[in-house]
Amino acid sequence: MDRHFVLTFLRELAANNHKSWMDAHRADYHQARAIFTELTAELLRRGQSFELGLTGLKPSDVMFRINKNDRFQQSNEPYKRHMGSGLKPGGRHSPWAGYFIALEPGGETYVGAGRWMPEPAQLARIRQEIHYSPDTFHALRQDAALLREFPAGLDLSQSLRTAPKGYDRTDPDIEWLRLKSFFVWRSFSDEEVLRPDFLDRVITAWQAAQPWVQFLNEAMTEA
Repeated sequence: MDRHFVLTFLRELAANNHKSWMDAHRADYHQARAIFTELTAELLRRGQSFELGLTGLKPSDVMFRINKNDRFQQSNEPYKRHMGSGLKPGGRHSPWAGYFIALEPGGETYVGAGRWMPEPAQLARIRQEIHYSPDTFHALRQDAALLREFPAGLDLSQSLRTAPKGYDRTDPDIEWLRLKSFFVWRSFSDEEVLRPDFLDRVITAWQAAQPWVQFLNEAMTEA
């Protein structure tokens, strides 16, 4: 599993992010994607041992396209600078919480878990669950195993400026109820990505996050 080739290809793509370069290096792209497919397949195989919702999924179900075609991409570059997968029940575009990996050179590789920017109905259910079960929520987000793998804890970058509709701004959990995203993540250096134990470390991180993912998916399930 030559992850060095993938990082090298992505580094060159970042420096030549246009269609003519990609067309001239299409064979390299397919080789890099084949390596990343193998990596994703192995992570799926291991992930299915602790997350039943991943059962039956194939790499093609969870791997993201390298073309920029979604609303979160801000630049005019036609291709993403990373190769990524979203391992969650129903595949990469399903509405459920899950597990994520993106390889990107320059120390930009990340591994994450949770639900990024849920739809309004899901967001309302998560907030309701936090409000109804604050002790469970805080125990999960402060879990020692989770914080060992994701030291920064819950990403606070996506948040309302005021209290969401239906909640008092003096609520003791207002900081958490204002969140619009419920995600943990951590980065890996290129050297760490190339280490033999990289996949072991990814799986260890995801296993630590499994109770958090389960909490979110149960909260988002419509009664």
